[in-house]
Amino acid sequence: MEKNYEDQVEGRNSVLELLESGKDINKIFITKGEKHGSINKIIAKANERKIIIVEKDRKQMEEMATNRNYQGVIAIVPPFEYVEVEDILQEAKEKKEDAFILILDGIEDPHNLGSIIRTAETAGIHGVIIPKRRSASVNSTVNKASSGAVEHMKIARVTNISETIEKLKKAGLWICGTDIDKEKYYYNQDLTGPLAIVIGNEGNGIGEKVKKKCDFLIKIPMKGKVTSLNASVSTGIVVYEAVKQRNKINSK
Repeated sequence: MEKNYEDQVEGRNSVLELLESGKDINKIFITKGEKHGSINKIIAKANERKIIIVEKDRKQMEEMATNRNYQGVIAIVPPFEYVEVEDILQEAKEKKEDAFILILDGIEDPHNLGSIIRTAETAGIHGVIIPKRRSASVNSTVNKASSGAVEHMKIARVTNISETIEKLKKAGLWICGTDIDKEKYYYNQDLTGPLAIVIGNEGNGIGEKVKKKCDFLIKIPMKGKVTSLNASVSTGIVVYEAVKQRNKINSK
């Protein structure tokens, strides 16, 4: 079978998350003789959902796997289903919450993308927006790095980030960007209300066009010799400041 990075999920936790999410699974491959521990749980859940289980020998499984640490289980799924930006806004409406969205301007490393989606999901973000070009797409590596969080997160893939920002502004959202050259620290900025946070590319940050579309730009203080943070770490810092501020307002 040809390797297809778009449609296989590997590793016991990721496959269990997938099974519990109720999303479509075409079939599950298991290494012969691996029927112990959490593999039994996977088999039981798959049988419950009437999903085909195929046993293969270790050599065949290793040829199929895209990751060395596939832990004896590979699920074949239809390609990831992206949503529309409107679906993300609808999610906030249904929850009766101010829209809280993450826009990723060119995150190219799938491990970073997975970590960011994991942070977004735990923080209660309603959806993540990524561009179609010059960006990692959601695949098995992203799924694994997110610990299965992609199964619970609405993700929209858009042609033009700047146009999408205009659409969000019309829907009443404030757009917050991150920029190391700005004066204002992230913790001094009001991050409550309908909000979209823009996180830039690992090396170059947010593109100039997108930066101009932001309502305000904030920075994270840097005290060391290294003057940049990993994109997923930056996301965690800013997103959780917004969570803290929003929780304060909701608990009043």
